[in-house]
Amino acid sequence: MASENAQNAEQQPAQPSLLTQSIEGVGRGAISAVEELGHLATLGVEVVRWGVRRPYRWQNLFFQLDFVGVGSVFIVLLTGLFTGMVFAHQSSRAFEMFDAQSLVGPTVALTLTRELAPVFSALMVTMRAGSAMCTELGTMRVTEQVDALETMAVNPIQYLLVPRVLAGLLMVPLLTLLFDTSGIFGAYIVSVGTQGVSAGTFISRTQQWLDPIDVYEGLIKGAVFGLAVALVCCFKGFNATGGAKGVGQATTEAMVSSALSIFILDFIVGVLLH
Repeated sequence: MASENAQNAEQQPAQPSLLTQSIEGVGRGAISAVEELGHLATLGVEVVRWGVRRPYRWQNLFFQLDFVGVGSVFIVLLTGLFTGMVFAHQSSRAFEMFDAQSLVGPTVALTLTRELAPVFSALMVTMRAGSAMCTELGTMRVTEQVDALETMAVNPIQYLLVPRVLAGLLMVPLLTLLFDTSGIFGAYIVSVGTQGVSAGTFISRTQQWLDPIDVYEGLIKGAVFGLAVALVCCFKGFNATGGAKGVGQATTEAMVSSALSIFILDFIVGVLLH
């Protein structure tokens, strides 16, 4: 009897340790992330390939331009206004210790145009338009409307994804410009209205330190962020499965992935531009 128990113990595989399980979990997550990134890149290539082929669906494109861009104007202007006001208020308190309140204008302008405007504009578009894109495409996928398009010989990538991706690519840079204007105006209100900085000093110092290349950098980042957000949200919605629960999960994943991609690309693009 004892010999049989010993043989059974030898035949049973050893349980992996906690460290081994942790390493395996990290490895599976890394492999899954690389696979998903590959699928996303493949979808991006398909969007480019179908985007240059006829027929050109201008009506769909203009509808998405209106939805992504015009529909986000108010929230972008409001966010930019209060971002500029808060940043001017906080920076003026710091510059006041060195009697350098005249630097509030250029500091806010440089920070907005280079970093905050494209990042915040892309985040606003992600929360408002990106979530709607993912939910709409996911609902169409689980209700087999995408399959119906293929049955009617209509390519779903060209019909559904190309207008949305182009809208993100074109409209986020324009929203970045609006964010710049609104944010600098908010900084002007705080600096001139409450901090005692003269209007002439604020404007002249801002013109002195703010170069067109700073604005161009923000526009380039806005285009990259808009492309990434639209592509990620379309990818998650287009491949949603599992009914209503799957659509909700896909939308959550799209929001998290889009936000992470914005911050990661912000660093990469900033390094490449400098």
